[in-house]
Amino acid sequence: MSALEVRDLDVVYRRQGVDVHAVVGASLSLERGRITGLVGESGCGKSSLARAVVGLVKPAAGEIVFDGTTLSSLRRGARPAHETRLQMVFQNPYSSLNPRRTVGSQIGDGLRFRGEKDAGVRRTRVRELLEQVGMAAGSAGRFPHQFSGGQRQRIAIARVLAADPSVIVLDEPLSSLDASAQAQVANLLVGLARGLDLALLLISHDLAIVRHIADSVSVMYLGTIVEEGPTRDVWVTPKHPYTEALIAAIPAADGAGTLPEALPGEVPDPSSPPSGCRFHPRCPHAFSRCPGEEPPLYPVGPARAAACFLRDPLGPAHEPVPTTNEGVT
Repeated sequence: MSALEVRDLDVVYRRQGVDVHAVVGASLSLERGRITGLVGESGCGKSSLARAVVGLVKPAAGEIVFDGTTLSSLRRGARPAHETRLQMVFQNPYSSLNPRRTVGSQIGDGLRFRGEKDAGVRRTRVRELLEQVGMAAGSAGRFPHQFSGGQRQRIAIARVLAADPSVIVLDEPLSSLDASAQAQVANLLVGLARGLDLALLLISHDLAIVRHIADSVSVMYLGTIVEEGPTRDVWVTPKHPYTEALIAAIPAADGAGTLPEALPGEVPDPSSPPSGCRFHPRCPHAFSRCPGEEPPLYPVGPARAAACFLRDPLGPAHEPVPTTNEGVT
């Protein structure tokens, strides 16, 4: 059984009288001991999905099943007991920690919430958690401003570990860190997933990091999952044109000094998305059926799927047509 399953999730915001569909029919599954990456351009709905998973945003439709229990079916008083084991690490460690409290007291909150009343036991456990994330035990008495960005993110991870979670959602946890700190925290996440048998959802626009540490990856475009599968397979043989474009946009570390070609066109307005396949106005392989039909996720291999008519097992069925890449049609 999966640690967490998201089934046909919709997230809708009401802005200036218009419904903005940030997430549309998204599904994914998280397994213990594994890291699942969620990638896509800024504004594609990754963070909205993350916030819905941990209960910060109420989904408009769909289910979130955690350890076999559908969270939306729980009574209001019962859900917090489940959510202590479903935790989130936020993007900015400078704002996610309280600057007026010591890091030890903040990590201890999770222990207190779980019912640990003995202050001595809490202090001992806080020191253990700090050492577990690569920090000195003596750091507990210091304040957040006394640490670097990478250290603060380690402290934020220690804080969620105090709640004894089985699933951790990480929303761009490395984006505000320098390169050396990114590598250190990324390796820490791998060790925690394997060592503590945790299910991690890593949301990132840094494809290189996701390729390095994620076991599987889901690719999101304009609120929808357009491709999913084992990370190595997706990188070696992408099956959706959007995934191909994302991977092609990663700068090569070959010293040649050439920049990758940018994806043509602009991301459409989610309050007025394109008809049919949402990627078709920017897709170099668009077919005549793409503007009129929304492609399902077609199986394209073991544990792999792609939402593209090019992967229809019955064939595309229509001839390709020119696309202007000038906007939404």
